[in-house]
Amino acid sequence: MINDIQHRMYTNVPNLVIGFHGCDKTVAEKVINGEAELDESKNNYDWLGHGMYFWEQNLRRAWQWAENQRKVTTPAVIGAVIDLGYCLNLLDSRSMELLREHYSLFVESCDALGKVLPQNRNIGKNTDLLLRDLDCAIIEDMHKLRDASPLPSFDSVRGVFIEGTELYQGSGFKDKSHIQICVRNPNCIKGFFLPRNANTQWSIP
Repeated sequence: MINDIQHRMYTNVPNLVIGFHGCDKTVAEKVINGEAELDESKNNYDWLGHGMYFWEQNLRRAWQWAENQRKVTTPAVIGAVIDLGYCLNLLDSRSMELLREHYSLFVESCDALGKVLPQNRNIGKNTDLLLRDLDCAIIEDMHKLRDASPLPSFDSVRGVFIEGTELYQGSGFKDKSHIQICVRNPNCIKGFFLPRNANTQWSIP
């Protein structure tokens, strides 16, 4: 049986990953020029808890997201080089077990305090549960307890989301599926960049 200490030896995702953040052009310029920090998302419905959000290796989805935001006047995308550090990686079996175990603790706490358990919700006719109040509450409560304990705090959270419509009839794949990263520790971000156009005289490695 694998114990938690042994599991931690293999928790860090190797190498650096590239993430993309959709935003307004004014925000992108200030962050790139070092005039501002990227704001943390702190909505109750955030999919992976509170932090800075990135689409992993998915420039197009970051652009689509920016283009669909009412508050964005001129869509733009910032690239980031990210070290996930100690990651609550929800593509990993043990991380998923930890989240399931904490759900039970969270339910007990809500019952004891007489609080209503949050629920993930749909928007309109969409059935992808785009408002993740329950998931966000559990993840944030886990962070709160770990931050106040001798246990190591998570630097980031990573999850896969199956979203959108079928690629074709009977498909197990959907057209908006993606991997999302939520960075809690700003030191995980080693640098920001603006995506560049490729030099067409050369192949792309």
